[in-house]
Amino acid sequence: MSGFLWRLAAAFGLLTATFNPTEWNYVNWVKVNFAQQMPLAVLWGLLLFVGYVIYLRATLRSIGAFGMFMVLAIAAASVWVLHDYGLLTLHETSQVVWLGLAAMALVLGIGLSWSHVRRRLSGQADIDDVDE
Repeated sequence: MSGFLWRLAAAFGLLTATFNPTEWNYVNWVKVNFAQQMPLAVLWGLLLFVGYVIYLRATLRSIGAFGMFMVLAIAAASVWVLHDYGLLTLHETSQVVWLGLAAMALVLGIGLSWSHVRRRLSGQADIDDVDE
């Protein structure tokens, strides 16, 4: 379980490093500093891009686009239930953005962890691209 939490935290870190409602994110930093620090902006952008490629490729291979949609749908329905029962208010835009980031991190974390879960449940390992 701790492996899943680490992968989930890394996905959340990747997403929030790229964008979040605070001023401390890559998108806002690039808007302000791109002209003065273009090489650093490009380097950080490429590093973030590599992180997204790793997470998205693993997620698409393990749960696919339909699985990604289902995890997002379950997360959205959960938010709807919490809001309907008055346990969650969605009055602030930043709160909605944080919930969206958490939902996307959940999708990526599950996608990166799914092969481990499937192996534990079924006893079978996933083998892809034997030639690589």
